[in-house]
Amino acid sequence: MRISPGKLWGMRRLADVGGLWKMLAIDQRTPLFAPIAQARGTKDAGFDDVARVKQLLARHLSPLASAVLTDPMHGYSRPIAEIPPQKGLILSYEHHVTENTPGGRKSVPIPHWGVGAIRRIGGDAVKVLVWHRHDAAPEVRAHQEAFVRAAGEACRAHDVTHLLEVLVYPLPGEDPAAFEARRTDLVIEAIRPFTAPEYGVDIFKLEPPGAIKGVPDPDGPQAAAQQSAYDRMAAMLPRPWVMLSAGAGMTDFVRSMRYACRAGASGYLAGRAIWADAFTAFPDFDAMDRALASEARRNLETLNELTDSAATPWHKHPAFGGSIEPDIEEGRFPEGYAEG
Repeated sequence: MRISPGKLWGMRRLADVGGLWKMLAIDQRTPLFAPIAQARGTKDAGFDDVARVKQLLARHLSPLASAVLTDPMHGYSRPIAEIPPQKGLILSYEHHVTENTPGGRKSVPIPHWGVGAIRRIGGDAVKVLVWHRHDAAPEVRAHQEAFVRAAGEACRAHDVTHLLEVLVYPLPGEDPAAFEARRTDLVIEAIRPFTAPEYGVDIFKLEPPGAIKGVPDPDGPQAAAQQSAYDRMAAMLPRPWVMLSAGAGMTDFVRSMRYACRAGASGYLAGRAIWADAFTAFPDFDAMDRALASEARRNLETLNELTDSAATPWHKHPAFGGSIEPDIEEGRFPEGYAEG
């Protein structure tokens, strides 16, 4: 298979030398804002606190990752100096604020931000998070699909890797238990539209198509049903994929990773499962520093060992047919590339 040179280079940059994706997420916004504001007794989280937390995460954990996902507002100016230059860099595209309507959530890009800006500041990939329900209101579905399509078109124009994260959520008034009971089908159907070529997805970042907490033992009696859900999901994907932690604890996330790797995942892109326990020490930055240097690093090492032993290198995904090369003629780049 031939892949455009920029996208191919980006996918390589995100991986380790064996083609495995061991990617650290520190782009979280809402999951940090509320706890920080509560700890400080303020209405909103201050920039300095959020940026300092992300700086510590990058300092201790990015050396063990193959790439780092961060955000442009709080997660770039200070953390970037802590990320080794040989690591891949992913920047978020979506705003953490969504428009919540009776028919579902609508996503928008970060204001005054876009794919071109991500490329200009050195991003190897653009992360696009879309909240999606196949049974949301038609206008909401159309909005969300247009949101991803526009990002994909911009990634093509700038020849940068498009990494799509798809998340499901309860619709207004939906019973939480009923939502969880439908999780497998909801996750799979949420992904389905974006497998079409028009969206230009290069890497899928996906949540478990089953239990997130209380995950069955992968070697236990309930494993077959859980594995079947992962296998169903993987079979529909036209490009390689990684697992996200969805706020799970380490024990549950390791179990989810085992199912994912058996289904052909090429690694992980995770954050809170790795460092959430250390973050509970906030605002004691010295305690956070110690916890990140010890427990959080061990968590990352555990995930790396599992990825090394069980994940599928991204370039061995069945869609590539065993061969990948840049889509260029010898001595000539594709039409549309700037000259001079």
